[in-house]
Amino acid sequence: MKNTFGNHISITLFGESHGEAIGAVLDGLPAGFEIDLDKLNWEMEKRKAKGKLSTRRQEADQVQFVSGFFEGKTTGTPLTILIANTNTRSQDYAQLKYRLRPGHADLAAFEKYSGYQDYRGGGHFSGRLTAPIVAAGAICRQILEAKGVRLATHIQSLHGIVDDDFDFDSACLTQQMDILNQKEFPVLNEQAEEKMKEEIQQASANLDSVGGILQTVITGFPAGIGEPFFDSIESTLSHLMFSIPAVKGISFGEGFGFAHLYGSQANDPIIIQDGVIQTQTNRNGGINGGISNGMPIVFQTCIKPTPSIYQPQHSVNYQTKEDVILEIKGRHDPAIIHRARAVVDALSAFGLLDLWMSHQATTSFEA
Repeated sequence: MKNTFGNHISITLFGESHGEAIGAVLDGLPAGFEIDLDKLNWEMEKRKAKGKLSTRRQEADQVQFVSGFFEGKTTGTPLTILIANTNTRSQDYAQLKYRLRPGHADLAAFEKYSGYQDYRGGGHFSGRLTAPIVAAGAICRQILEAKGVRLATHIQSLHGIVDDDFDFDSACLTQQMDILNQKEFPVLNEQAEEKMKEEIQQASANLDSVGGILQTVITGFPAGIGEPFFDSIESTLSHLMFSIPAVKGISFGEGFGFAHLYGSQANDPIIIQDGVIQTQTNRNGGINGGISNGMPIVFQTCIKPTPSIYQPQHSVNYQTKEDVILEIKGRHDPAIIHRARAVVDALSAFGLLDLWMSHQATTSFEA
């Protein structure tokens, strides 16, 4: 079972939704970096379930450093993060042990682990495991920010409701990113925000759920980082985004819109401005040949509707092989897209920091 990712730095993920604790190990971090715990806790806050838009399972998500952190700074040794599970109701899942939940990993888990998996709350497949990812990514984000790299994510659309676009004029973009990073519900247009919240609450009232698309922008990331093929920026970020349980699609820059363009429209004209070579447009999302070109990195991730819904659904009992009508109980989100924003930001920061550190390690040996 592979739960470790990364080259120059690595993250190892462990735990189950209803186990004693969940956590992550970050290995390869530079020594002596001061971690701002207030910033880390704010990233955790953005992932938390709150109010009518989220599950009623509300965890404190208090981050505990077990190793690799001393007197406020990283030591350079493996940094181990623990987060206790304190609000579990495992009895909600007892009747579901063999009843396969549509949209969940239950069937695939039985086939892979022969019934030995922890089925409570989705076990290791649960979105609960994104909490230590956010904590680990928040540290990586702080390291990037110290080097002038900034990132932000907004809900580009939710069930057909569309937010304002990023304004890529440098001053306006910086302001938009600042606004989003201070909001729990990451939307630029206030009217769109209210409509999205109403749509989520309506889905909840209908015993249903909704999904949408997140859009992420990263500025200040240096040109020349990434590899042409297997460790391209696109392949690295895609690998990480698809590790988020709810993600079902990713695109970069113009994305699938390229299918409707001519080459003359798809290409970004190259210009020189204030002595700096850059592109006039950014349809390729700041990446060419798998390598950063100095423009903002832009990508979209598709978040599917939460699979745990309260409507009756057709399913099968894995043990008896009989048809059943499944009615899920317990506490579930009518939408997770606003909470997933923090996870996308975290894994973006981790992936880009790993690529940058690998690049630095290589170039330090060049003639």
